[in-house]
Amino acid sequence: MAEETNLDLVTITVQYKDESKVLDAVLKAGATGVTYFYGRGTGVRQRLGLLGRLIEAEKVIIFTAVPPEKTQAVVKAATEAAKLNMPGKGFLCVHKLQQTVGVF
Repeated sequence: MAEETNLDLVTITVQYKDESKVLDAVLKAGATGVTYFYGRGTGVRQRLGLLGRLIEAEKVIIFTAVPPEKTQAVVKAATEAAKLNMPGKGFLCVHKLQQTVGVF
């Protein structure tokens, strides 16, 4: 069983409507595959009261494990595709993975 110890996990949470744009962008940027699922969260929406209930709550959470030399390209592609530098558009973080099995 092949093990890999030098990978980054890029986790991206975006609005449901941005799913395809982000998936396409990270794959073009060098990610060899992605895992994604749908989720809901809490936060600013609850502080808005009744108005907050009108905001679409569905999110897509995307995971992709990439070699460090591709991490910044994937981060940049996802940030641009989902406009993550604008408030309320989503969230992205990078984790150093200690060990993975079966990734590549």
